[in-house]
Amino acid sequence: MRPARMTPAHQTDRLAELVCSNTFKSIEPTHAHGLLKAEMRQLGGGSIVLRAADEARIPGGSALAVDRIAFAAGVQERVLGHPNITLVRGEVTELPSPGIVATGPLTSDALAGAIATRLGVQSLAFYDAIAPIVAAESLDYSRLFKASRYGKGGGDDYWNAPFTKEEYDAFVAALIAGEQYVPGHEFDAVPYFEGCLPVEEMAQRGPETLRFGPMKPIGLVDPRAGARGQPYAVVQLRQEDRAAQMWNLVGFQTRLKTGAQQRIFRTIPGLENAEFLRYGSIHRNSYLNAPQALTPYLSALDDPQLLFAGQLTGVEGYTESAATGMLAGINLARLLAGEAPRLPPATTMLGALYRYLRETEPARFQPMNANFGLMDALPNPPRDKFKKKEVLAERALREMAVFAQELGAVISA
Repeated sequence: MRPARMTPAHQTDRLAELVCSNTFKSIEPTHAHGLLKAEMRQLGGGSIVLRAADEARIPGGSALAVDRIAFAAGVQERVLGHPNITLVRGEVTELPSPGIVATGPLTSDALAGAIATRLGVQSLAFYDAIAPIVAAESLDYSRLFKASRYGKGGGDDYWNAPFTKEEYDAFVAALIAGEQYVPGHEFDAVPYFEGCLPVEEMAQRGPETLRFGPMKPIGLVDPRAGARGQPYAVVQLRQEDRAAQMWNLVGFQTRLKTGAQQRIFRTIPGLENAEFLRYGSIHRNSYLNAPQALTPYLSALDDPQLLFAGQLTGVEGYTESAATGMLAGINLARLLAGEAPRLPPATTMLGALYRYLRETEPARFQPMNANFGLMDALPNPPRDKFKKKEVLAERALREMAVFAQELGAVISA
């Protein structure tokens, strides 16, 4: 609908504009998101989202981090260049059939109302937060060190700001005391997604929460620290663009007011004079109660050719959203050809996500990231956790290959 109607978070009219993180997470099959990407590539090339991400990739260790502008441009060029696609700009207020609704977490009020009326259930909502971005030239590199956790990727893809215990304790106290945006009564009981909590909310949960979360020092050794080696806590900065002019505060989603962000985040070692290119912010994310309102393949209960995909369905994350979009496209094509929709087995990451969306108790349903806990257990799992993930990934890719072959169709570029 952009730019005819904007959202509280988007800033451009480009398709696929990333407004939260600039990373699609791990590419390693032994990580849940890496496995899901590998499965997507087995379904005929991995979708235009992954291909555009590959082309826009910037250093990010084992993560598929992208230049936001290059990524959005890559997706938009592919969509506009397809001979069978016509892009229509404007707000949609009625549901299509046949069709796929993949409006994301910032669905407009009018369309959200139409969805709730049609499905007979109110859309749920949680509030998601955006991390700040700072200018590279404003950082004091004498106080930072370069390293990737456990030396992954290029070995030094991140800038790291080390904290002593005293610095960390003061930082946590400042976060707790920081002035926050509280727009009104609707924020009195904020149903945050547990996988993307604001940093000040984590600080409220206990003095060690951040040190075992986004500020964990495990796997990071400061080469200047001598025998001390590992810092007490760390803030990581991840590259945002190809020219390395912008750096993201990893895991620092926030609803602090801009003045509080300036004051508190400039106490991070090396960020004393940080120039903020984007402040953290918070916005509403809407999602459906999929197990209550949708079929196993995410169509409306009363219309098999009205499918839903992406974060609106209750999956959380860029890769998860793109993967459900791929499968929705495959299944709508099958339905229009007179064939039954298909779902991958729950031994695959994508199949396990779909099972979560259909089998979770509706009263307890919350958005979910890809994770190995969703998948069918191994009959004789190895004791070693890494080996267990290796075996799970091998089984998933083997069974996804069979599923893709059974579909008998390859997604075109």
